[in-house]
Amino acid sequence: MNDGQRIDTFPGVGEMRTLMREFDWASTPVGAVETWSQSLKSTVKILLASRYPMILIWGDNLIQFYNDAYSKLIGDKHPAALGTDIRITLSEAWDTLGPMIDEVMATGVANWVEAQMLVLERSGYREESYFSLSHAPAEDDAGQIVGMFCVCSEVTQQVLGERRLRLLRDLASKAGETRSVETTCKDVADAIASHPLDVPFALIYLREPDGKLTLRGRIQMLSSDLLSPESVDLSASETDIWSLKAAATGETILVEGVERYESLPGGPWNEPTRAALVMPLASSEKTAPLGVLVAGVSPNRALDEGYRSFYELLAAQVSVAIRNAQAYEEEKRRAEMLAELDRAKTAFFSNVSHEFRTPLTLMLSPLEDALSNPQLPTQERERITVAYRNSLRLLKLVNTLLDFSRIEAGRMQAVYEPTDLATLTTDLASVFRSAIEKAGLQLIVDCPTLPEQVYVDRDMWEKIVLNLLSNALKFTQQGYIAVRQRIIGENIVLEVEDTGCGIPESEIDNVFKRFYRIEGTQGRTYEGTGIGLALVQQLALLHGGTVRVQSVYGAGSTFSVSILRGKDHLSADKIGNGSTLTPTNIRADAFLEEALRWLPEGEGEKESEGVGENEELLTNSSKPTILLADDNTDMREYVCKLLQKQYEVVAVADGEAALAAVSEQVPDLVLSDVMMPKLDGFGLLTQLRQNQRTCSVPIILLSARAGEESRVEGLEAGADDYLVKPFSARELLARVKATLEMARLRQEAIRSRLEEERREAELESERAARQEAERIGRIKDEFLATLSHELRTPLNAILGWSNILRKGNVGSAQLNKGLETIERNSRSQAQIIEDLLDMSKIISGKIILNVEKINLSSVIEVAIASFVPAAQAKDIQLQTVLNDSISMIGDANRLQQVLWNLLSNAIKFTPSGGKVQVSLKKINSHIELTVSDTGLGIKPEFLPYVFERFRQADSSTTRKFGGLGLGLSIVKHLVELHGGTVQATSPGVGQGSVFTVALPLAHRNSFYVQAENGSLSDD
Repeated sequence: MNDGQRIDTFPGVGEMRTLMREFDWASTPVGAVETWSQSLKSTVKILLASRYPMILIWGDNLIQFYNDAYSKLIGDKHPAALGTDIRITLSEAWDTLGPMIDEVMATGVANWVEAQMLVLERSGYREESYFSLSHAPAEDDAGQIVGMFCVCSEVTQQVLGERRLRLLRDLASKAGETRSVETTCKDVADAIASHPLDVPFALIYLREPDGKLTLRGRIQMLSSDLLSPESVDLSASETDIWSLKAAATGETILVEGVERYESLPGGPWNEPTRAALVMPLASSEKTAPLGVLVAGVSPNRALDEGYRSFYELLAAQVSVAIRNAQAYEEEKRRAEMLAELDRAKTAFFSNVSHEFRTPLTLMLSPLEDALSNPQLPTQERERITVAYRNSLRLLKLVNTLLDFSRIEAGRMQAVYEPTDLATLTTDLASVFRSAIEKAGLQLIVDCPTLPEQVYVDRDMWEKIVLNLLSNALKFTQQGYIAVRQRIIGENIVLEVEDTGCGIPESEIDNVFKRFYRIEGTQGRTYEGTGIGLALVQQLALLHGGTVRVQSVYGAGSTFSVSILRGKDHLSADKIGNGSTLTPTNIRADAFLEEALRWLPEGEGEKESEGVGENEELLTNSSKPTILLADDNTDMREYVCKLLQKQYEVVAVADGEAALAAVSEQVPDLVLSDVMMPKLDGFGLLTQLRQNQRTCSVPIILLSARAGEESRVEGLEAGADDYLVKPFSARELLARVKATLEMARLRQEAIRSRLEEERREAELESERAARQEAERIGRIKDEFLATLSHELRTPLNAILGWSNILRKGNVGSAQLNKGLETIERNSRSQAQIIEDLLDMSKIISGKIILNVEKINLSSVIEVAIASFVPAAQAKDIQLQTVLNDSISMIGDANRLQQVLWNLLSNAIKFTPSGGKVQVSLKKINSHIELTVSDTGLGIKPEFLPYVFERFRQADSSTTRKFGGLGLGLSIVKHLVELHGGTVQATSPGVGQGSVFTVALPLAHRNSFYVQAENGSLSDD
């Protein structure tokens, strides 16, 4: 075929196009290119034009054609795979691939498998790999299925990444649970044990206070194993198999050669683990590691950068889980001290509050005197008023703390006096009228005169009413506040109702807990100690009463205080005689002043328009885009002003609006508040991380929650940074700049790593091709040297005797010897040439079988008779075990040639006094012909190559025994032409060999069939 025709068949440029143009297709079962069907040519063109990995398998011999992309998938099997039977190339995976390919070729129905695991030997070791495969039938010009077309892609890294991520996710979830160190180590070990493909075995050691390492987790190893000592003294000089001492200082160690320890578990394919990575477990402080993790490396995966990164993350997750468990145990120990600390705190508050009262009295009295002076200048009056108002607030806080400390200490002295409770409650409610009406609310007071006096401690009742009214005003933005008092049965019931924000049902049980504040409520202010309602409950209990709340979230709340009528339920020694009601004292003024401070001038008017979501976006596309999500208008305006000089800012009011903005344009960074309506910051973070388009966008969370635990929570949820309010402008700008820079560096590192991996793959492919070319060159040189030697040796003998005979004067004995020598060497040369011709015919596919029905036993006996003299000359026993009744369809001459080559090989390599046996038997529908000897045997490493042409065990074989290394190769091809197989076995050098030929009783040859007796015909 000329070059122009080859270019038409393999057009374009590329490695595989070049290889296919240069390949000797005539030496393969598919034949020369000019003999190919149009279907085959068209399919090959489609395959070569595609940039997606594709392979075509054609003919009964499953010959492979593939493109450049596919060649990268099979590693060092390329380019030898081209034009070769796929069952040879992928023999290690044929048990998996074979049935799928056979199904397609048998039924014509395509199949598909995703992430199919295959164990391939493409990189010098048995490698765990995964491929998505699509098999479709390939037809010839007549529409007959003659092959299979496969589109495939390697998904190894994706499968490994997802599998390893599951383990890291499991460990991360366990890290957030509160458990003991012992339980945590067990759970961590169980999680790791469920991933033996990535972690064949592991050990977890933790550092004890005495400096020793104690084994706290053993994965896939026996408890009695000496390789997992229970304790390791870091100061001792004893043998350290795992280099634990070095790892305990913070160094990561790769321990190799561990396959010598037979007790270590290996991979799932019975291969020993060859290495282990020993990593320090980082502590929360910048001190020595808290322990060491020993992790075995899978023998079926290379310890590449991705595998190392996984182990680094694994060690980090194990460290976080154990640190959290240690923190939990420490917190548990602290909890045992809390009761004592709480009592000490109560005593402290009592003492401090008492000590505060004296200076507060000395502050308030002079301030009141100054304010009562009508001659006081206006400017001075304003300053003194501010001081007086804040002094009252401080007095209120001091009194509240003192009341609490007294109640808890059991020292609160109540005096229950008969009281006109309707009048007292009405007067207290009236104190708040001005503040309530200034807030645009309506105050409803419905406290009808009661038919009897009610026994209460008036100071305590005052605190109950004032705290309830203060709470109602704080959380009511519109509507009304109602104070109602009634007799219901045996109880006096006070109700304070509001139309405020209400209380979530899940928080109802918490509202009376001291220091507890409900997050996310829409109040007038975030100020407050969280003890007002708790104090109300305690004061009601001192009256033998109860407090309860009814609330509809978003509609308002009603607090009810119920106390018993009469005095029988009260201690007699705490009953007072009663006194005239006096105006409310300074305590009520303190509550009022604090409430008025919540109402700035212009209450009810709208705030000035902020930036919000309606602000026109910046158009400078060169600036990074920042999406800001915060429900506070002032905060949005403030942050926008800080950022807009350097960045393009898109501001939204909640998480749902943020998601809508992201769907239109993915920002370079998201800056989000944690507490927002509709969708909070954590919900926004979760949805962004789960979306493929936004999973890598850097996110900074803003929060008013300070403390290390809040920061850790944000970072564990997936945030890149966590900024606590209040923050300075410099800090915000620095954090944003640093986060954007880190994101840029991350992307550059990923691109650089992918490019480096691509270059390494190309270099490896070039290396493999060069090595294959060198190997082929060596084989060619060896063959030419052997051929020259084999032709020259008999030629020298012929020429030598020819010269002697030409001179004459030779006796009859010498004449006969010379003629025999010439004849013998001529036959030797003829045999060499015959073998070369046979091999040439086999390679070109032109060998002809003249088949007929034959008695194989007779063929064998004729062949054996030719070797009797040679066997007798070496005193070799030539034995036969034949079944005379076996007949088959075959070429008698070619089968005789098979036996000649096997017998010649056996006698040649069997020393004097040895034995050669030929046996023939029938097994089901096959015939088994065996030639065994007691000769030199075959080296195990040479057995896979014994049937390759021109291959001999070493050069000494040629020098000692002669031959081109073609005999067994011819045997293999002739047997395969008969539809059979041949294999060689040998226990080892010096223990003989066995060659077994398996032939079908009847076979229809795929090359050429000539039926001389007319009983067979070729379709």
